[in-house]
Amino acid sequence: MDAAALNRFLKTDFPQAAHFVVEDASAMSARIRLPVSQDDLRPGGTVSGPTMFGLADVAIYVAVLAMIGPVALAVTTNASIDFMRKPQAGRDLIAEARLLKLGRVLAVGDVLIRSDGSDAPVARASLTYSIPPK
Repeated sequence: MDAAALNRFLKTDFPQAAHFVVEDASAMSARIRLPVSQDDLRPGGTVSGPTMFGLADVAIYVAVLAMIGPVALAVTTNASIDFMRKPQAGRDLIAEARLLKLGRVLAVGDVLIRSDGSDAPVARASLTYSIPPK
């Protein structure tokens, strides 16, 4: 699936994630943008941890779907995230997902999250997805 097909899929089949924007999807990778809104902030004006975790989770999901097609029931089976620094105020978050392994049953990947326009990562996550049988 390409970025346009993935954005359509999120809008129709996963509307809870429709605010994420797939900017690129290629072999074993994806780039996702989160337009940060007031709803994503915690007290102190920084992006909340659950928001960043959601971005990482959707980024791997999209990278998996880009390779296997619209399999809605692919689900997270393991996840770990390191919050490294405070995201820059007033900037979208960008997640770069990379699949390290894509098997019949499991997909394993890493995600780096950055504030738009910055090279310094704000979070790093590792996730494993279960792929349902065909």
